[in-house]
Formats: sequence, C-alpha cells, structure tokens
Amino acid sequence: MTDFAREPRKAAPGWGWTLAYGVVSVLIGILAFAAPFPATLAATIVVGFFFLVGGIASLIAAFRNRSGRGYALFFGLLSVLAGGYMIVLPVGGALSLTLMMIIWLGARGVMELVIGFRFRRLRVPMLLLGALNIVLAILLYTTVPWSALTLPGYILGASFLFGGIVAILGALSDRREA
Repeated sequence: MTDFAREPRKAAPGWGWTLAYGVVSVLIGILAFAAPFPATLAATIVVGFFFLVGGIASLIAAFRNRSGRGYALFFGLLSVLAGGYMIVLPVGGALSLTLMMIIWLGARGVMELVIGFRFRRLRVPMLLLGALNIVLAILLYTTVPWSALTLPGYILGASFLFGGIVAILGALSDRREA
C-alpha cells in the first residue's frame, strides 16, 4: 500500500496564474479601500446591470409562458426599473441599497431578540446577535449618506483583499510542494 500523505505533491501547473490572480486581487482590494466611493459606484452599476438583465429575462418569460405571468411581469418590471435606476443614478442606487440594508438589519435584529427571549436554546448568542444587528442598523442610519457612498466599496475591498491573500498563499504552497 502506498502512503499518500508522505508522497510529495507536484505543483499545480497553473500556480503562477493563481499567484498573479492573487496579486491583482490584492491590488484591487487596496484600490477599493483607497477609493471606496468609486468602488461603490462600480459595484452599484454592476448590481444594477444584473437587475436589468434579470428583469428583461423575467419579462420575456412573462410573455412566453402562461403560468405565473402576473408574477413574472411584476418582478420583471420592478427589476428593470431598479436596475435602470442603479445604472443611470448609481449614487441613488447605493443610497437605496444602504437603506434596504438598514431595514433588513433592524428587522433581523428585532426578530433575533424576540427569539432569544422566547427560547432557552441559544438564548445568549441570539440576544447578542440581535443586539449587534440593531447596533449595526443604527450605526448605518446615523452615518447616511457617507456609509451609503463608501460601505459597499469597503466590503468589495475586503473581499478582494482577503481573497487575493488566500490565492497567493495557495499558489505559494503549491509551488513549495513541487
């Protein structure tokens, strides 16, 4: 029998590309942190494009299919309007997304507090999570419009930065094990 744990692993043939991706991702993350407003606008436009494409697909489905036509038509129109708004007015779109996030965090926090008080299982973690989400909602609300214009950029930056670091570590690990 062969002991696979002791056999040296060959480097993945594309480790250099993974390293390059990681470096580019880290740079994009740093740029997003350095310029969160443009990163927010870019993210809002991309999300708006996805809404627009999804809305168009829903409208096509509404006219091609007999079942669920009302839902598909309503959802399609709503998505096209929201997507178009986000593309044409990305600042307004970013503000709208942030306001929806505030409502979502607040509602979720209240529900978690109610569940935490009603049930014994996981009472303390649920109460803490509910309180955290309400604090986050209040923090976002008290910092609008600044938070609306920068928060998505910071989130995007963090995702690219940490994703890039993981890709770099993976590529270097693959190279070392060659």
